[in-house]
Amino acid sequence: MTKILVVDDEPQILRALRINLAARHYEVAVAADGGSGLREAAEWHPDLVVLDLGLPDMDGIDVIHGLRGWTKIPIVVLSGRAGSADKIEALDAGADDYVTKPFGIDEFLARIRAVARRATVHEAELASIEIGDHTVDLTRKTVSPGIRLTPTEWHILEILLRNPGKLIPQRYLLAEVWGSKHVKETHYLRQYMAQLRKKLERDPAHPVHLITEPGMGYRFTP
Repeated sequence: MTKILVVDDEPQILRALRINLAARHYEVAVAADGGSGLREAAEWHPDLVVLDLGLPDMDGIDVIHGLRGWTKIPIVVLSGRAGSADKIEALDAGADDYVTKPFGIDEFLARIRAVARRATVHEAELASIEIGDHTVDLTRKTVSPGIRLTPTEWHILEILLRNPGKLIPQRYLLAEVWGSKHVKETHYLRQYMAQLRKKLERDPAHPVHLITEPGMGYRFTP
């Protein structure tokens, strides 16, 4: 884990975390509001998000929901809200840990490391995913036996496999793979999904793993 996104509207918090995380060889990006944080997460692909709940444009809980709509990257809430109800709401929404301000930097960094370890275990679980007669290893970027995927096919497949059972919207996939200027080019997705099914599904005409939700997006069904 190397890339951490910090979403907080307090300049002193952003500065302190940037300095301390960079000193420990993390790559750090910062955002001062929820909208910027969501955009940065989608474009930069951090390994972990540190999130304040009291943001100027939206509640941090909404940011958690926005992230959890498409990614399982760890989220550590860093908030001045100390009530148990706030903690429960954040954790139920999908946060992985909750640290209350003011905080000690050593404890905070220990929490980061603990969450990172749990995420590493999750990555190991993704090392072997069965699709039809094939085994996909996202860590090694291989499909056995002997299937070759293009970089674009890998990008699409990885997003789907990392979100099993979830509907991934067309616009999100298009923005992630080709950029925000191509969110209406749905024929790109149709073409590449057809190629993936030919390579991975037992019966490409009747897929059971790489599913189209007409007019909405795509879903990986284990």
